[in-house]
Order: sequence, then structure tokens, then C-alpha cells
Amino acid sequence: MNYYCPQYGVWREYCTPCSHWLRVNYYAGRKDSTIIDEWNTVPAPPPPQLQSVSVDPKTSALLVLDMETTICNNPRCIASISKINQLLARSREWGMLVVYSLTRTGSLSDIAAQIAPLPSDPVVKSNVDKFYKTDLEQILHEHGIKTVLITGYAANGAVLHTATSAAFRGYNVIIPVDGMSALNPYAEQYTAWHMLNSPGTRNRAILTKINLIHFSHPNRRSEDWELGVIQ
Repeated sequence: MNYYCPQYGVWREYCTPCSHWLRVNYYAGRKDSTIIDEWNTVPAPPPPQLQSVSVDPKTSALLVLDMETTICNNPRCIASISKINQLLARSREWGMLVVYSLTRTGSLSDIAAQIAPLPSDPVVKSNVDKFYKTDLEQILHEHGIKTVLITGYAANGAVLHTATSAAFRGYNVIIPVDGMSALNPYAEQYTAWHMLNSPGTRNRAILTKINLIHFSHPNRRSEDWELGVIQ
């Protein structure tokens, strides 16, 4: 995890020279201060490096989450539809499992027509965590899935919570950042940061772009997992 070091004014891995960030004397005279008071002084971390990944379609699934026109009606989400469609088309060519989700009030007819599900595609319906009170885990287990590629709306909603829940369950998680969106770009930024820095997700998550995702032979495991892109 990267921390902001006030001693040097840079983001870096936690280390002894920066340990005073956590020392009591750093907060001397500021004992009533909270993160809300410091909000405008907290610098953003440097952007993460996107990874090129090789996916085994036999043990991977593409999740298309909550791409309903009733909520995917802002420029950032609308722009992501064509990107998701590119990945969806390639996933289908390789015979990969595709799973859709809906919000609790959504219906299949609400999903953007360009990325609409096939009759054979499983669909789950839940709140932001698509594992919650659905058969998503059973679907993935029955298909021998080890890795999930997660796209959809919103980045800080279904994407973040379903990806975190997947990591908790032992799945490898790949998030193409151009396949997720939110009304506010900060929400996308936070989601990207969270996935790579949260103790619950950082050892199982990769951030990538759709044009950096490659498919390997169905009988081969994903090279990136084997080569230790994720430690």
C-alpha cells in the first residue's frame, strides 16, 4: 500500500522515514482535527500502472453489471458501452461465460441494446454486491471459474462491491478501467485506488484496459497469474 509521506512530500510504500505520519506528535495541536478538516489538503496518489493480462476463457467469466439505461444515462457511462461491447464480443468468440446483473428494480429490457444478454446468459438481481442473496457464486462454481472480469455501472457501486466480494471469495479480479464508470470521476478514481490498496483486494486485483486484455488457449491457465503479476 502507498502512503503519503509528509516528510518528503511524496507517495511511497510505508517505511521508517515516514513513520512520523502515524506518530502522536504529528497531530500535536491538532487533536480536534479530522479528515474532514484536512480534506482539501490531502493529495491524490499517483495513478497506478495498467497491466496487460492474458485470460483463460475456460476458467474466466465476464460480469456486466447494472448497465441499465435508466441509470446508465450520463456521458461517462454511455461512453463505456462501446468499450464493454468490444470485450463482450471477444468473450463470446472464445466461448467465455458472461453473467449479467440488474438492480433490484431493473429488468432485462433496461439493459443497453448494444450489450444485451443472450437468452442463455445467467442474470442475477441484487443490490450493489451481486453475490448478496443471489446464485452468482453457484453459477461461477459450476463453470469452474477462477477469474472474473468486472465491468459496469457504477464504479463505486456494483463494480466496487462485487469485485471486493469476489476477492473475498478467492476469485482473481480483473477490472478494465474503461469498462467501468460513475457519474463522478472521483468515484472511478477511488474504486481504482481501493482495488489495488485495500487489504481485502490488493492481492487479487489487476487494473487494465480492454485493449490490454488477451485471450489464451482454453487449455492454458492465464499466464499473468502464473507469472505472478498478482502476488
